[in-house]
Amino acid sequence: MSDNSFKHMSVSDLQGVLANKSHVVVDIRDANSFAGGRIAGALHLTNESLPDFLRDADLDAPVVVCCYHGISSQQAAEFLVSQDFTEVYSLDGGFTQWQTQFPNDIER
Repeated sequence: MSDNSFKHMSVSDLQGVLANKSHVVVDIRDANSFAGGRIAGALHLTNESLPDFLRDADLDAPVVVCCYHGISSQQAAEFLVSQDFTEVYSLDGGFTQWQTQFPNDIER
């Protein structure tokens, strides 16, 4: 891998790529928050689900990490890069920003 770090993605850019299903969205928020609403198609990534995700994931598929505000997702994205994922993004503004800009694109 060349640059060995994650990239940033805006909620607008994510909304644009969701339709073609090329990106995997992982949500690292707590279970209640995830159950209350999430980006459509997002996978809930927890300490419990992480081993299965790492085992089953396509390391070359683009992964977008979502948290509350786009802070914690940066550490999680860095971790996925360290696990040999080749294209990892931290969602700038997190779910809070998504909810503000795309309230109709929330799965419950």
